[in-house]
Amino acid sequence: MANSPPFFVWGRSPLSQRALMIWFVAVDLKRIHEQGRNFSWPRPPHCLRCRNWKVWGHGYVERYFDGFDKALPIKCYWCPACGCVITLRPKSHFARIHSSKETVRHHLTHRLKIGRWPSSPLPRSRLRHWLFNLRRRAQAFLTAAWDQGRISQLR
Repeated sequence: MANSPPFFVWGRSPLSQRALMIWFVAVDLKRIHEQGRNFSWPRPPHCLRCRNWKVWGHGYVERYFDGFDKALPIKCYWCPACGCVITLRPKSHFARIHSSKETVRHHLTHRLKIGRWPSSPLPRSRLRHWLFNLRRRAQAFLTAAWDQGRISQLR
């Protein structure tokens, strides 16, 4: 037992104890800002990982979004069968990104078409981060497609 990894529970693997999932839901951030923890979040019909029907509330995490001066409480759920923690996320945002998908798309499209960033209050380092990740994901996608022979079939 002394060599057990952190968060180890007998009968469960350490990986299942720390597994996190994100469930994107259509919510209005303005209403979440106004209502706080009283906001009525949708409940997952089942665990997204093991499909167990029982999912318990697991509290809130605070996440920052552009346009709000403080962190917003985002609901989490927990599956007692596999230990998976399900964190809800607005559909209007990518995971781990404070800005909306529309803002990201606008800035990247402007940069790729014109060659300059649009005037914006957002820090340039954040914009460069988005561009770097876009290039990295495109390269990974194209490499996978090439390895599977899909690109050579397009000719």
